[in-house]
Amino acid sequence: MDSSYLFIASITIFILGSFYVWLRFFKQETKRELASDHTKQMQLQAYERLTVLCNRIALNNLISRLNVSDATARDMQMLLLQAIREEFDYNLSQQIYVSADAWNALKNLKDQNMLIINQIASSLPDHATGGDLNKIILDFLMNDKRGSLPELVSSVIADEAKKLM
Repeated sequence: MDSSYLFIASITIFILGSFYVWLRFFKQETKRELASDHTKQMQLQAYERLTVLCNRIALNNLISRLNVSDATARDMQMLLLQAIREEFDYNLSQQIYVSADAWNALKNLKDQNMLIINQIASSLPDHATGGDLNKIILDFLMNDKRGSLPELVSSVIADEAKKLM
């Protein structure tokens, strides 16, 4: 009787131990899946914010949002550049959650927009108005392939986000 009792106790302990190990493993896997889902959600939110940023720093949108009628060309140049920097700096932390390709595409858009503004502003006479600068920038965007850069960057960001879904 003692050996059968010992055998049953051993099997019971083995089954309970196995169940305990399985339960711990299951809890760890559940935590890992939840963490992965949370990370994926944060990445998708980052891509969403970068899409908004891309739209906000597109030159045509900046000009329509910041059009100051009595500004000089120099004042408008500074206003546009400041808006781009502020928008970009505000979203700087999003680079942690997105791919290097997506971040570099957005950084390139920012740099190209600032370059376009500076080049056009430097070609204007001293007495030029902000409206003159805005008109020339918009004309440039309509006639130059760099005018479609925001759409290309948005496409890169959207493709990266779709990989997560």
